[in-house]
Amino acid sequence: MLAVAFGVAYAVPIVAPGAAPWVHRLCTHVEWAVRAAFALDYLVRLALAPARWAFVRSHPLDLLAVLLPMVQPLRLLRVVSTLLLVGRRARMAPQITLTTYVAGAVVGLMMFGSLAVLHVERDAPDGNIKTLGDAVWWSFTTMTTVGYGDHAPTTGLGRVLAVGLMLSGIALLGVVTANIAAWFISRFDRDDAVERRQTELLEALTREVRELRAEVAKLSAPAGAVSAGAPGPEPRDVPAPTAPTA
Repeated sequence: MLAVAFGVAYAVPIVAPGAAPWVHRLCTHVEWAVRAAFALDYLVRLALAPARWAFVRSHPLDLLAVLLPMVQPLRLLRVVSTLLLVGRRARMAPQITLTTYVAGAVVGLMMFGSLAVLHVERDAPDGNIKTLGDAVWWSFTTMTTVGYGDHAPTTGLGRVLAVGLMLSGIALLGVVTANIAAWFISRFDRDDAVERRQTELLEALTREVRELRAEVAKLSAPAGAVSAGAPGPEPRDVPAPTAPTA
């Protein structure tokens, strides 16, 4: 919730530069309050950690978010972490969880990249990114590495932002491609496993049929031999008929 509040406070002065002065002051106060809350959160977790140096090394983004205000918008990824937690509790597939994270990262980077480049390039003398629509279009074409060139940053900071979006776009596209490939491979593996189980079942049934035929042949062999070659019962002597007496 604090990350979303920070995102709104960060976006309003850029999207609506002509808003009332009190709106800009309120957004500034909200930004500083969120930063203070995150700093307090980091200090409390650092004090409670059993190994503090290990905590610092394992949470570099949190430290940068506290020390560098420019990194603070990245804390919006806490929302993505919440989605991942919900996904794990729902026992979602790893590919779906990764897709959720990538989708959240794409939306966050595109939003803050658009706002940042608009803030930098809007007042540049030779800049051609003057509206939010231009900034979003530029961010989308930059992250997808298309780069039509109709909108491009002209300031040094704007080009630094462009480099960051390019690298992020390449990384995210690689993750998406690997995720799709992993999904297809897992699907093929499942199909192969099902086919192997069916083949094994057919082979087992074939063996059982052969064994049953052998047992039937063994059981029917004596009866067949008796009916085919065994001699029948010998005929008994029948007395000759006597003539009737007068």
